[in-house]
Amino acid sequence: MDEVAETHRVQFRILGSFECWDGTDRIRVGGPVHEKVLVTLLLEPQRVLPVFRLVEAAWDENAPATAAHQVRKAVAELRQRIPGGRDLIVTEGPGYRALTTPAQVDLGRFTEGLKQARTATVAGQSAYAMTTLREALALWRGPLLAGTGGSVLSAASAALEERRLTAVEQLFDLRLATGEDSELIGELREFIDAHPLRETLRGQLMLALFRSGRQADALEEYAKVRDFLIDELGIGPGDALSELHNAVLRNSPELAAPQQSVAVPFTPEGKPSTLPYDLRDFTGREEEVSDLLGFVEEAPGSGPLIVAIDGMGGSGKTSLAVRAAHQLAESYPDAQLYIDLRGFTPDGRPLTAGAAAEALLRMLGVPGDRIPDDADGRIALWRRTMSTHRMLLLLDNVVDDSQVRPLLISPTETLVLVTSRALLVDLDAAHTVSLGVMPPSDSVALVEGVLGRTRAENEPEAVAQLAELCGHLPLALRIAAARLRKRPRWTVRYLVDRLRDDAHRLAELNSGERSVEVTLRLSYEGLASETREAFRFLGQYPGDEINTYAAGALLGISAREAEEVLEYLLDMHLLQQHESGRYAFHDLVRSFAQNLSRGGALRPPQTDGEQRPAADGDDQIRRAVGRLLDFALAATDLACDLLFPGRAGIDRSEHPTSAAELPALGTVEQARDWLEREQDSLLAAVSLADRWGMDRHVGLLAANVVFPLDLRGRLEEFRELARVAVAASRRLGDDALLRLSLSNLAVACWKLGRLTEGIEMSEEALALAIRLDDRRGEAKDTGVLGLLLSTLGRYDEALPRLRQSIEIKRQLGAERAEAESLTNLSSLYAEWGRYPEAVEAATRSVALSRSIGSVDKEVEGLTDLAVARIGLGEIAEAAELLARARKLAGDVISPADLSLVLALSAEVADRLGESAQAAAWVEAALSLGDVSGVPMREAAVGNIIGRFHTRNGRYSAARELHARAHDAASRIGYRAEEARALAGMADALEHLGEQGAASAHRESARKAFDAMGVPTSQAA
Repeated sequence: MDEVAETHRVQFRILGSFECWDGTDRIRVGGPVHEKVLVTLLLEPQRVLPVFRLVEAAWDENAPATAAHQVRKAVAELRQRIPGGRDLIVTEGPGYRALTTPAQVDLGRFTEGLKQARTATVAGQSAYAMTTLREALALWRGPLLAGTGGSVLSAASAALEERRLTAVEQLFDLRLATGEDSELIGELREFIDAHPLRETLRGQLMLALFRSGRQADALEEYAKVRDFLIDELGIGPGDALSELHNAVLRNSPELAAPQQSVAVPFTPEGKPSTLPYDLRDFTGREEEVSDLLGFVEEAPGSGPLIVAIDGMGGSGKTSLAVRAAHQLAESYPDAQLYIDLRGFTPDGRPLTAGAAAEALLRMLGVPGDRIPDDADGRIALWRRTMSTHRMLLLLDNVVDDSQVRPLLISPTETLVLVTSRALLVDLDAAHTVSLGVMPPSDSVALVEGVLGRTRAENEPEAVAQLAELCGHLPLALRIAAARLRKRPRWTVRYLVDRLRDDAHRLAELNSGERSVEVTLRLSYEGLASETREAFRFLGQYPGDEINTYAAGALLGISAREAEEVLEYLLDMHLLQQHESGRYAFHDLVRSFAQNLSRGGALRPPQTDGEQRPAADGDDQIRRAVGRLLDFALAATDLACDLLFPGRAGIDRSEHPTSAAELPALGTVEQARDWLEREQDSLLAAVSLADRWGMDRHVGLLAANVVFPLDLRGRLEEFRELARVAVAASRRLGDDALLRLSLSNLAVACWKLGRLTEGIEMSEEALALAIRLDDRRGEAKDTGVLGLLLSTLGRYDEALPRLRQSIEIKRQLGAERAEAESLTNLSSLYAEWGRYPEAVEAATRSVALSRSIGSVDKEVEGLTDLAVARIGLGEIAEAAELLARARKLAGDVISPADLSLVLALSAEVADRLGESAQAAAWVEAALSLGDVSGVPMREAAVGNIIGRFHTRNGRYSAARELHARAHDAASRIGYRAEEARALAGMADALEHLGEQGAASAHRESARKAFDAMGVPTSQAA
């Protein structure tokens, strides 16, 4: 986008000693070779420089044999040390290219400044041209690498020095043309002392001397330069200098200074002040005010002192600037002036620099007949007046730095406070104060200040919720509190309830001439048309934070292009950033963005399954949402294939593939990190698809997202997601997708202990698989049904189904699925007391899982194998298996499954006499079990640790754990653990002397085990 400003945090300074900055943090890029290589690349941005050129720059003609290798190594290290370095320095063909923007490198800003100055000079905008030249020249700190770069960089430095001196001469020409003369003499002599052969500077000095009434000195200066040139070069002065000499001799009227519209600055009478009043109830922002005042107090130099205050609309920029201005007013006694530059104003155009200069002059009392008619003349008078007075100037509501720059001059003792919704990155030498939202405590204090302490203290919880719903934005807080103050019969809770309706929240935050929506709309309408469209599209993103890849998919552009859009919106304070590479909307800005396109999403389907069409004009947004969902599907496919190798897929031949750029997902670690970070956004993406009626996206994306949800033990969300996918699949009439969704729902039901519902879902899924001749689906659903029946203690029914499932999976070569069913078969055998068969099944599962690299299934198999070994009394072997499981577990199993591994580890450690280690694992297992939300694991872990306490004489603790395990198991019908809990309580109660209760529980346990066909001797 040509309208999008390219701004980046990483800045490079090469005009002098090398510096690299990331915001306020200086980056050390490495040694001399690193600096020479990087500076050489930065001298020619966007151009490919071959390695041999970089070798020459680093070593001249003394390159070692390993020079090329060292350059490549230096580039690799630069990419690591510079934030975003891999995208900044790219490899192309035989060399490297630096993808910097002019704004990132001081040389780029210097070059751009010279270009703007030339354009302004041609257009007759002398004041602006001088300001731009001064700013460009201020970037110069010396030769490249402070003159230590070697012959190649020294040659480049010499060329740059020539450009600098030409700019200096151009600035002196402009200053002479605007009537400066005597004040230039000292500066010109300094430059001539450093560069005695520059005839242009000599001529400018002669002219300044002549116009100052020093004709003789001007002629003497010519004699000096003539003698110097003859002595040094054997030649006389050039034609231009000779002609100037003749004109000085003739006292030519052509050399007189041009007539200026204004000859002298204006001295105001009194001490004019146009500052707005300071808010009596100004609240918070102590750190920002202190920062601003501290900068003003300690800042060196000849000014102007510039403080740029930026923040989103309604963040309190003007209030803070006015508060600081009043506190600093006594230090700037000549005048304190405020002007609204109308950068973001309803039905208004931003003030031009000429109009602002006229307004400021009139504030000072300058008579109308002394104010020049032309804009340059007004600006020149203002700048000369500013240069001779100690004033405080508050430039409010600035659209960008180009609106401010012509009004500034150096040297001056004026303090300039600037407020803008945009980050003014190109306002050189400015101290920046960026305002975010208020801390919660300050938000509450602001509401109390406006509403009144008594009324606020009557509803403290509602006031805190009000602050949250206002997004801690000062304008929103003031409007909400003002509405309550005007309506004494309203409670705070009543307004909170009204604000909870996101669709109408902005409408509620409206009071008189103040409106959050109007404030945000002004920022929005100040964007270029392409950026406004991007803003609307980004408002559709369902997650809390968006990354550049997801944004690129949504906008239909590359990730790099999306970053430029996001960074621009960040600079305009329409986005926030809490972490590099990730962007977020403020809650109220999100509401505004969504309101711009509200109505586009489909409403829920009719009872007949027909979808209502999207509103007219929403096709673009619908396509953008489709691109985002296609991206999410492609990225989750890639990540899940890496993390869950061998998982079942579904035919997508009719579904278009994503053309979006995907993040780096080449390793298991990258896939795990990405899924972990994006999990909530992916959940929200399924909901977004559901709202838009994109049912195929719902079903396909849900089939991927359930994997990380299951891994993290987020089982209620797993079940809800599967239910949504089932409903979407039914609406589509896609039996294959419905079968997969039903199967996932059945698994979620099993894990949550909803066994009856799970059996119903798995039976429907199995029937569909058979009808579709889907052998893999048949194998999966037969196995899930067997698992559910096994949990209910119906082992005779479960066993043939599990065996059938394993046989089909073996025939299909579905090794991951077969390994999963083998662990389920091992669990059944172990609960049934058939431990040798349990060992056989679990051993096969472990071997299969390891062969395909499925670490999660290997951990499950090791755990089941350990259970079987414990049942056989082979405690040392079980301990070894559990050690392997713990080592592999990491982030590949859920907290609930990890709690079981730890509980079993505690049991074997205790039996091996490792009491301290056993106690530590007990504590860890219980802490995980408490948060797992998986009743089957809660029951199993509670029983294992209950038996541990009984063995160690802690009978009350054992009884409590077994009782809790019994509640969890009986609630879901997990008969094996229910019986074990009864037996455990009997043992504990017997030791506590409660023989009657112990006998009753033991008898109940015996009957339960008998009903399941489990020998009482094998029950524990």
